[in-house]
Amino acid sequence: METAEYTVMAAVEDRHWWYGGMRAIAAALLDEVYADRHDLAILDAGCGTGANLRFLQRYGRTTGIDFAPEAVAYSVIGTPGRVMRGSVLTLPFADQSFDLVTSFEVLYHRGVPDEMPALLDAYRVLRPGGRILIRLPAFELLRGHHDHAVHGRRRYTESEVCGLLEAAGFVIERSTYVNSLLMPLALAQRLAERLRPPSVNEASDLTLPHPLINELFRWCLAAEAALVAHGDHLPAGVSVICRARRAG
Repeated sequence: METAEYTVMAAVEDRHWWYGGMRAIAAALLDEVYADRHDLAILDAGCGTGANLRFLQRYGRTTGIDFAPEAVAYSVIGTPGRVMRGSVLTLPFADQSFDLVTSFEVLYHRGVPDEMPALLDAYRVLRPGGRILIRLPAFELLRGHHDHAVHGRRRYTESEVCGLLEAAGFVIERSTYVNSLLMPLALAQRLAERLRPPSVNEASDLTLPHPLINELFRWCLAAEAALVAHGDHLPAGVSVICRARRAG
């Protein structure tokens, strides 16, 4: 990911509608199985600038790992638990060290040329019955300038994500598309981008929008989080999220 994107991410991820909404959706899936747990050993594989570690601490002890030194430098500031530099392809942890592994928008980067080694290593460090929660961008049709800025390698369908997890040995528990209500706006934006070349001065997708827009979009994702908590499946969206379990 471009260095400037880490700076923007660190500045806005506690207030930006997308980050807050996605954490609400993640909480809906985690509360379904861990609502009363506060003792989990948790690994955030590709922890970025650290806000998800602060969110995950409600479920237990957190460890964050990221390959980018810029991300690690931001994560260690005000973040609970351990944070270290390392690759999701070769996790520097013993077998069966964690109860939960999370991976949010990580495996699609060019720095991960093949998802399978990362998923197999996540499986290795999970205890029997442990879970992975993974979220990835959906649909190649939605590829845009932001994917270029964050070095995105590909986008996925729900069936592709589930297939990768199953090939690594995981048992799928829940999967759904998310960011569905705003998908028409995202599609319109991506189609418009194809009519003009990317600009070096173009604002990042992570830039904090006007407060009214930020609140409106946050409520859209909050509504989706409520649907996911209810057990609903969303048939299309800008991202896909899946919770799976290590057998045993």
